[in-house]
Amino acid sequence: MTWKKKKAAPDGAQPQAETAGQAEGSLSKYKKHLKWAIPLAVVLVVVIAAAASRAGQAKTVEAAPEYVQASVTRRTIAQTLSTTGTLKAANSYTVRTLVQGEILSSDFEEGDSVVAGQQLYQIENSDATTNVEQAQINLEQAQRNYDKIADYRYVRSPVAGTVYSLSVKVGDEVSSGQEIAVVQDASQMVLQLTFPSADAAHFRPGQTAQITLDGTFEVLTGTVTEVSGSDVLSTGNVLVRSVTIVTPNAGTLNTTQSATATINGISSTNSATFNYQDQRTLTASTAGTVASIYIPEGGHVAEDGVVIELAGEDLEETIQNAYESLRSREISMRNAEETLANYTITAPINGTVIQKDYQAGETVESGKDMCIIYDMSYLEMTINIDELDINQITVGQDVTVTADSVDGSFQGVVTRVSMVGATTGGTTTYPVTVQVDEYGELRPGMNVNAEIVVEQASDAIAVPNAAIERGDVVLVTTESPSAANAVTDMVAPAGYVYVQVVTGVSDDNYTEITSGLQEGDIIGYVSSDTFNYDDYYGAVGLLMTALPGGNT
Repeated sequence: MTWKKKKAAPDGAQPQAETAGQAEGSLSKYKKHLKWAIPLAVVLVVVIAAAASRAGQAKTVEAAPEYVQASVTRRTIAQTLSTTGTLKAANSYTVRTLVQGEILSSDFEEGDSVVAGQQLYQIENSDATTNVEQAQINLEQAQRNYDKIADYRYVRSPVAGTVYSLSVKVGDEVSSGQEIAVVQDASQMVLQLTFPSADAAHFRPGQTAQITLDGTFEVLTGTVTEVSGSDVLSTGNVLVRSVTIVTPNAGTLNTTQSATATINGISSTNSATFNYQDQRTLTASTAGTVASIYIPEGGHVAEDGVVIELAGEDLEETIQNAYESLRSREISMRNAEETLANYTITAPINGTVIQKDYQAGETVESGKDMCIIYDMSYLEMTINIDELDINQITVGQDVTVTADSVDGSFQGVVTRVSMVGATTGGTTTYPVTVQVDEYGELRPGMNVNAEIVVEQASDAIAVPNAAIERGDVVLVTTESPSAANAVTDMVAPAGYVYVQVVTGVSDDNYTEITSGLQEGDIIGYVSSDTFNYDDYYGAVGLLMTALPGGNT
């Protein structure tokens, strides 16, 4: 099935009425030839009647030979709509530059296949690289400043231990540098003693020491953590070295307890009091109000744990300013990186380079087209379907595509049927997209023919279109299996009967029979018109030559 548009009268012209003079002239002409018209008309009727009589006689005599017989067979019938369109690539992309400079490399050529992200051009970018490095430095500085200021609201303990004392309570106003709390790490106690230098020279960190508490003479086990490398002259003119010993604290030791120790059987030359392993005084980094106390006095705090939180309008404003400065540096950094990235031009899609406009060594200005890439994963075209046929088109229908310049046919499929039509000259059409995956030698820009299969019947019982007569009846031979279903009130030629059928899909040559016939039937149909046109045209010719003037 093809789409054909009816031709309108040129410029919408309408027949015009004759003028009075023209009408009078025409009447005179008709009167002039009236005496010829009546007898000639009689002659024409007689001649045509004679021709028709002879044709009828011939039909009666030769009716049987004029019927063509054919066996009912099965075949595939497809009803199609045909149109034309222009192929284009699945996608196309024009690569443009956003910067200017000398092109350092362009390692591709027209016709090359490229993948998304593949480098196409490299433009000289030394200034942009420097800008990125400077932006990175500024960002790191802003980050450190913000982290420091944002942490001002928290008073943290640099060591793990017990909050020995707390100098403030919630609601107190504090100033920058004011003492807030004291944290002690009393999990281990430190004892510094002196030993004869000759013996201490052989001590090593990690050695075991026996500690004897003064007063109770309780013996504890300790570990040497440090041995001084220098000798000191002690009381009695004895050379000694300082040795540091650490022992676990079960909670009974404090800084008022003194003790002596022996290492490898060598006794210390003095007695000393214990010190805590670590003790820190915590101070406020900024002025503010004590908003929360996280660790109460006597509680345990982890290393870098928050003991107190401060609040205040001035503090919040300072933190906000630091944050805004950090965000500004982050934006500057991102802009610098994006600008640097623009100097490396990459392929935006997978495809084939069909045009290359710049080569290495040339200088390009911002906004210039560098190359064009086609995505050739498939081809597609848009065809316009008349409003009378659009309801027959659905997504997924098969389309046969052919081109005058390429041999063979190619399979396509309808991928989109638009709901928005365009009206031109009173006719509305709707765009339909067809995709061709296996396109062979077809190329974008080619004009092609498209035949859409709107309905199809496979392995269908079918007969030639000429075999179906008005009322959907078909002639079958009396020996055919379906002759048993003959229409009794219809007179058929000798050897045939009429059978009622139900038709389905049809194409230019065959029609599907869904009911009424079966394989094994023999049908008959007239292959050509039996009217004798020679007699008809002979009579017309006789009339024309008989008129005055010979041919009017």
